[in-house]
Order: sequence, then C-alpha cells, then structure tokens
Amino acid sequence: MIKRHDLDESAPLSERELLLRWGNFHAAIHRASGTPLRRLLGQFLGHETTWRYRTARLIFRPLLQLRRALRGQTQNVVAHVAEITHGPFPLNYQPRTVTENTNHAALEHNMASVVTVAVNEIGTDPERLIRSLNETIAVSGATWLFLVDVSHTSFSRVESLATLLAQAREDRDVIYSDESGTNHLQPILKPPAVGPHSLLSYNVVGRPALIRLARLRDIGGFDETAGWAFEHDAYLRLQEHQAVFHHVPVVLPAGRVSVAFSASHVDGDTARIVSQALTRRQIHGTVSATDFAGLVRWSPEVPEGNPSIDIVIPTRDRIDLVKKCIASIEERSTYKNWSIIICDNDSVKPESLEYFATTKYRVVPCPGPFNYAKIVNQGIRTSTADFILTLNNDTEVVTPDWLEQLLGLASLPDVSIVGACLLDVDGRREHESIVIAPYPQHLRTDGNYPHRDAFSLALRDVAAVTGAVQMVRRELWESLGGMDEELHVVMNDVDICLRSQLDGKHVVYTPYVQLHHEVGASRGTLDPLDDRNRFIHRWDIFGSFVDPYFPELLTLLGERMYFRADKYRA
Repeated sequence: MIKRHDLDESAPLSERELLLRWGNFHAAIHRASGTPLRRLLGQFLGHETTWRYRTARLIFRPLLQLRRALRGQTQNVVAHVAEITHGPFPLNYQPRTVTENTNHAALEHNMASVVTVAVNEIGTDPERLIRSLNETIAVSGATWLFLVDVSHTSFSRVESLATLLAQAREDRDVIYSDESGTNHLQPILKPPAVGPHSLLSYNVVGRPALIRLARLRDIGGFDETAGWAFEHDAYLRLQEHQAVFHHVPVVLPAGRVSVAFSASHVDGDTARIVSQALTRRQIHGTVSATDFAGLVRWSPEVPEGNPSIDIVIPTRDRIDLVKKCIASIEERSTYKNWSIIICDNDSVKPESLEYFATTKYRVVPCPGPFNYAKIVNQGIRTSTADFILTLNNDTEVVTPDWLEQLLGLASLPDVSIVGACLLDVDGRREHESIVIAPYPQHLRTDGNYPHRDAFSLALRDVAAVTGAVQMVRRELWESLGGMDEELHVVMNDVDICLRSQLDGKHVVYTPYVQLHHEVGASRGTLDPLDDRNRFIHRWDIFGSFVDPYFPELLTLLGERMYFRADKYRA
C-alpha cells in the first residue's frame, strides 16, 4: 500500500504542481477555519511562500506566542476537548438517515450468495450460538456470511449488505465498513488496513462485515470457547492465514449494539483470545484488560540475552537539556543493558566542552550545519549495539520500564520501528503517532483528536512515529541506509518509517511508554520547505498517498479533525 514515487522514471513534481498542492491544502485549512475573519485572512495571505504570508508570520507569530503564554493553553484545550467529545466527532459529522430505497429485486441474485444470521447477545449462551454458526458454515452453499444483531431493522440490514456486496471480489476474504456505533453523533471509523498489532489490541474490523465462508472453513470455523469475542478471534486467525481484508469507507448501520461494548460482556473473552493469538505467533508476553471495553494491553517480553541498546542523543550545546535527559534515563530506567552516544554538532560553550570531556558516555563529533539526519547517522555508525534508540535531548523519561517495552516490540520479526507517547510540559499528549491525512501531523488526543475510542488508545500499527523517540534494530537501520541526509531538518523521521515498511514490516506506536518533551527546545522553529517538497514528491503526498492505518473518512486540517463526506461513492 505504501509506495515510493521517486525511483521510477517519472519526472519530479514541477514547482507549479507543488505550489498547487500546497495551495489546495492551505485553502482547505482556511475554509475550515472557525471564524469568518480567519477565513478572510487565509484567503488574503495565501500559500506560505507568498510575501504576504511570510511578512505576517514574521510580525504576528511572536505576538501570538506571547498571547498564548500569558493566557495559558490548558484551559483552551480542555474546552475544545469538552466541546467535541460531547458533540459530533468528527467535527462536521452528520448521520445519514436510513431509508427504504434499496432495490431488492436487483439485489436478489447477489443476496443468494449470502447467508445472514441474526445474533442476540442478550441472554444467549455464546457457546451454543457459535456451535449453531459452525453448523451453518459447514452445510451452507453460500459464499459469504453476514452477521447482524437481532435488534437491527431489515432496512439497515439490506443497506449495509448491499453496500458491502458491491465491493465483493474473488481476491477479498473479509469486507468491512465503518459503523454508525451506539452514539449516532460519533461513528466508529476504521483504517483501510487491518494492522496485525492493532488487531491484537482490539477488534478493528467489527461489524458490519462480510466473511468468506470458505476461509472460515479453512480455519475450522468459529472457536466455541471464544465467548463473545468469537468474531475478533476469527479475524485474528484469518489474518494468520493470510486472508485479505478490504475496507469500504462508508458509515453503515447493522453494526454492533451497546452490549458489545460492555466490559463485563467482552473484556475477559478478548484478553483470552489475544493471549491465545500470542501463543500461536510464538510471542511470549502478557495480556490484560484496560479501562476501555474491548481494548486490551499486550506486552511482549524482552528477548533472551537482554540485547544491548545504544541511546543516540544529538545536541548542539544545551547541556542543561542533555543533563536532564540523561539523568532521567539513569534514575528511572529499570533495564540495564544500555549505553549512550552523544552526537555533538559544533558545541562551543565552555560548560558543554567540559561536560563532553568528563562524561562517561561516548561523544561523537558531528561538525557542520545542522542536519539532523546526518548527525544521527554519524552517531549510529559508531554503534555496535543490537538496537538503537534515537532520543531528543529535550526529552525526559516518565515510564520506568520504557526500554523493556520498546525492546519487546522492536524485537518482533514483523516490526521495524517503535515509537512512544510524548507529553508536553503541562502533561498533555503532544505525540501519539504521526498520521498522514493528508499531510504528516502529530496525533494528539489532548488536541486534534479529542475523542476517546479504541483506535486512539490502542497500541497500534501506524504510518510513522517521531524521531524524538524511535527504537529500531541496528542491522535494519543500516540496511535502510539510515536517515536520508537530503532531508536536513524535517520529514527524515517520517521518511525512514515509510521506507522501513516497503518490505512488509510495520511501525508500531505504544501509548504505554511515556516521556516528557520540551517541544522545539532543541531544533527551534527550523522547518525548511525544500525538505517538505522532497518528501511530498517521494511519497506523492496530497496525491495518491493514503495512510494505511488512519481512518479514511478523517482529514486533519490545522488543529481540527473533519469528516470526509465525499470520500465514498457507492
């Protein structure tokens, strides 16, 4: 699904095309701005390369930063979260009305390929239900299985089934859509790809969904011991058998009902079937329930032999930050087999030079103009450790077993890079993975994603994580050629995450490892347009690129998450 576009014979994007893409993106942000004044100013200032935009930024940005500092941002974020969480999410979402417009006669032929089973999850013995389902699977001559709750109307069933059937193909085994959910203002939106690590955390697929009966027979049907997590268990086993999942980006009814999201109803079963999945996959680890129904926390153990880790910290002076960072590692880390490589980018202050001369850690000179990718690459070339961890000098460890958790995930054979949750100085979440929808931005449940759901809370597969905290096997880093040094300041961390997935591996974000991050303290406001344009061309950003692990029906414009009502056409 992720593809490079700079290795083929196509010419680089022209300056005109780049300006057009940026212009359309900024125009969308301006149209989504909250006030008429902001929309008018956006239209006047135009794209960030215009002299009007640059002049306004130079004059007004310091004033806006001072205003925010004096007023305080915590109150604003809390108010924003409260506003959205108790109202529609995404911000502009409007539920569709189900009407009896489906042409039943036209569907009659296709309907014959489906066996529909109504499920009653209230007062029913799940083992008896599953046994009955397996009997149906064994004898049915249909192609697809469609499970619905008994409470759903025939109208909603037909609408959902018709939409899913329209996407049926021979090379698809599970066809699923977004679902209306139990709160009609807050649909359950799903990513286009079912990440294997996300699926261990929660039932990404849910309902409505069509399941190919032949593939269900291949895995022996539903597990009669799986309880009310029997569908989730089947999706895990289907994925292990290379079943093909296809997402239909449209919000449909005939999904799950409220009891399916009850902790007492599903948590115990979910933890058990995920534990069994880890065993099948030969992953030694633990599984436990969380405070969100249906979402479990799973943690792989550290591999035998306690692999070595080199923590690579770039800096130019700012020894005050470096000391705090290293002190937090020394004082809070429970894992012991680690060392530190400090990458010195032309530090000149006496206190810096004195610290470098007396520290017990390795200091690698990295002279020249600031180039984050080059500095990190130079430091890592001196490493002989099993794993490396890039770490900003403006971070401080919060989670004591942070290295164990990152190492357990990074050691999995299908994982390339692992990232963590970063908190700002006020304790708010300022990084919970990077989403590309349509441009790379940090996902933040305390900001632009003010919604508590399984997706946002899960350990999950992601497009990218910030280079401020990235763990990767050293040999894999070297095989990738390290970071692209042509991306001097920005997008080098996102780029290496995307490149690491080209051979089928996955980037994983864990919310259970947290660090404080003093945003911008080390790099400042450097954000060169050349870096971003190179990245846009390489991955066709604003063009064909689709974030495989972020809901297709969401777009992030500025600090707001919007619903893409025009995304799907049946």
